[in-house]
Amino acid sequence: MARKYQRKRKRRRAQPPAETLRLSATAPAGLERPVRGVKLKTVANFVIMISILCLLAFLAGRTPPTAAGAAPAENPKESTMFLGLRTGKYSTKDLGKAKEWYTKILGQKPYFDQPFYVGFNVGGYELGITPDDKASPKREEAGIAYWGVEDARAAYKRLLDAGATPFEEVQDVGDGILIGAVHDPFGNVLGVIQNPHFKAAE
Repeated sequence: MARKYQRKRKRRRAQPPAETLRLSATAPAGLERPVRGVKLKTVANFVIMISILCLLAFLAGRTPPTAAGAAPAENPKESTMFLGLRTGKYSTKDLGKAKEWYTKILGQKPYFDQPFYVGFNVGGYELGITPDDKASPKREEAGIAYWGVEDARAAYKRLLDAGATPFEEVQDVGDGILIGAVHDPFGNVLGVIQNPHFKAAE
């Protein structure tokens, strides 16, 4: 019984591994070697490295938020909708007198002069005047356009001397910026601003 068991054990030891049998069926003589695969740890490390590289590429290519906690605009064009000030428009019951007054204040004639609109070019910006029978004197402000000046106090005084009336006395709003506003003789609120930090867009 013991000898029979030992013979079976020897036969088991003499039997080549399954990998060698599969290889021997197709490989030339002398190449019967067990098939060796890539270690699982090596594959896992490779996958982790690729994942990290993909994550870094994603983070490098994504668009940063405009502000902390702010949701991005649904339409990217909305953030650049305004290109800058183009025209400040005023209205008057007497377009002829308003044209004469602004010609004197601005030191120039209008570049556009029609019964429905008078336009002045003020440093590349438009100051327009339109006729309006309902324009009453000293109207409430509906937003103020502040026109740049070198000396806000001197400009404010000159406007008052020319017939304007006070609306907002010149005040320092910080960082050397002075603003003030008057009612022109036709009821419009006209603002002036002295801003040493302002640089016109080229």
